[in-house]
Amino acid sequence: MQKTQNISDVERGVTAVAGGLLTIYGISKRSPLGLLAAAAGGWLIVRGASGYCPMTAAIGASGEDAQNPIWHRKIHVHHAITVQRQRSEVYNFWRNFENLPQFMRHLKSVRDLGDNRSHWVANAPAGQSVEWDAVITDERLDELIAWRSLEGSQVPNRGIVRFQDAPGGRGTEIRVELEYEPPAGVIGAGIAKLFGEEPKGQVADDLRRFRSIMETGEVLTTDGQPSDRVRQAKGYFGVKLFGPGLADDGESKVSVR
Repeated sequence: MQKTQNISDVERGVTAVAGGLLTIYGISKRSPLGLLAAAAGGWLIVRGASGYCPMTAAIGASGEDAQNPIWHRKIHVHHAITVQRQRSEVYNFWRNFENLPQFMRHLKSVRDLGDNRSHWVANAPAGQSVEWDAVITDERLDELIAWRSLEGSQVPNRGIVRFQDAPGGRGTEIRVELEYEPPAGVIGAGIAKLFGEEPKGQVADDLRRFRSIMETGEVLTTDGQPSDRVRQAKGYFGVKLFGPGLADDGESKVSVR
């Protein structure tokens, strides 16, 4: 199957040239180290010729924005889950943004500033934190909440949460669409993923905890269990050693544009 281009034409050219030089250098050395260099050069040549980078694809890169500089690409996450509670009940709990840190592990606090504005503090990789102010841009009772960060935010972001009755009277279906720009674009997203803050898995975990609160009144926790040890290991060694987040009955999608 042909891979979709996910790096810019400039990156392709630079990569191909660098790969050719590295291959020539490696062959000239006639040593095990030279063979490794030649193999790496060959990989770069293929990357440049195809316009496809597996590392970029690993964090969800799409070809729609491949011509943009890598540091200007945005992360897009879509996830859906069903909660066995009435739509109004689910909506009201979410609408009180100060409830969000109860199930969003990456959030430290959300403070209501009034006039549809709020202040957010979130965990960042390597024990750091980021802050921003946000404003509600659209709201329909029991149906949706849309927001965007205000100008000057450390992490520009926007999104929408939709609430609708699940088929067969099975409760409420929640659909989250989130877009944000890491401090260093897709590079920052890669670093965040290395530290265990992979966006798709993070949102999926958040929604599972939200469902647990709504259905049982308790926060879902895996502390001390095998799945929690895997999560911690992801944070220490990087998720690429373990693959994507834990399985979920919801549907999810992440891309970089």
